[in-house]
Amino acid sequence: MNIRFARRMASVRPSTIREILKVTQQPDIISFAGGLPAPELFPVSEIKVAAERVLTDNGPQALQYGQTEGYLPLRETFAAETRSRGISCAAEDVLITTGSQQSLDLTARVLLDPGDCILTENPTYLAALQAFQSCEVRFAAVPTDEGGLIPEALPELIEREHPKLLYTIPNFQNPTGVTLRRERRQALYEIAARYGLLILEDDPYGKLRYTGEDIPPVKALDTQGLVIYMSTVSKTVAPGLRTGWVVAPEEIAHKIVICKQAADLHSSSLDQRILHAYFRDFDNQAHVNRIRQAYGERYAQMDQCLRDAMPPEFSWTHPEGGMFLWVTCPESVNSSELMPRALQEKVLFVPGRDFFPDGSGTRYMRLNFSNSSPEKIRTGIARLAGVCAATALV
Repeated sequence: MNIRFARRMASVRPSTIREILKVTQQPDIISFAGGLPAPELFPVSEIKVAAERVLTDNGPQALQYGQTEGYLPLRETFAAETRSRGISCAAEDVLITTGSQQSLDLTARVLLDPGDCILTENPTYLAALQAFQSCEVRFAAVPTDEGGLIPEALPELIEREHPKLLYTIPNFQNPTGVTLRRERRQALYEIAARYGLLILEDDPYGKLRYTGEDIPPVKALDTQGLVIYMSTVSKTVAPGLRTGWVVAPEEIAHKIVICKQAADLHSSSLDQRILHAYFRDFDNQAHVNRIRQAYGERYAQMDQCLRDAMPPEFSWTHPEGGMFLWVTCPESVNSSELMPRALQEKVLFVPGRDFFPDGSGTRYMRLNFSNSSPEKIRTGIARLAGVCAATALV
């Protein structure tokens, strides 16, 4: 049978991480690959109680269809959380989505036509690239350094490429872990305002800071309705609840609602009510504080192990929060070729190539520290360092 697939599928690459995760089911593999939160820190007992209360008190309503925009009490909760981050927001401004990935997909479908240009950090979140690729767009990479994207590079890119929007992860960026500096956020917004450039601000990790001071989102600077802000509970409660939210300028938000109606009608009524009961009845801030402490300790452990064991030709980022750090290998090392050798030693990472819109970045690797115990971090980094040392000598 000769199946004629839609043209858009020709540009969509499979997720390397999703393929790698199949291997991690083997019990002897130590994985630094997936962007997974620590399951032992999930608030399982609290979610169980919240679910029982929802089903006991409002079972029929929780199992019924709901509004596309989301369950109003939960929208009020997310509006309050958004305001705590420095953004002016009411419940009516919040659209609940099925995880952040749906926020990316819906925004892309609402705004992007084939051939449109998107500016992204270089490297950037690979699942965002997947969402944008399905719209048959082209990418232009904004140079980055240890302080995030470099605003001074934007005017030339904007004038040359005429981009539709800029996608950014300012806090503890995936994959690098770097944070966009406060003064660069201001410069970014001023340039966007000058050119009328839309900004899609993705903030899944902002609450996971374990050192330094919080920096307000770019959306907090938005006086002209240019910034679409999105976040999620996947990293601060549990990813299995598949719940995120979007705060967008009114005209864009209206189109996202229409697009969501066509996609899934609404996010899970049951999940939304369970989340609301959890936030209402339990101290989620105390839970987030426990996550911060654990992830800070795990990052410190990985950083120290890398210092102790990695060859001197390798370097890495030093994030103040989030779940990842980013390793730069010598120019002679291709991390995609390194990965199968690491797998033979029962340790996994994600090669850097898939995080670059143009498929470059072969000398980088992403390491996740949130989903490994300190003991596994010590063992896994020792294995990885041995592979890196052997490869660097070749």
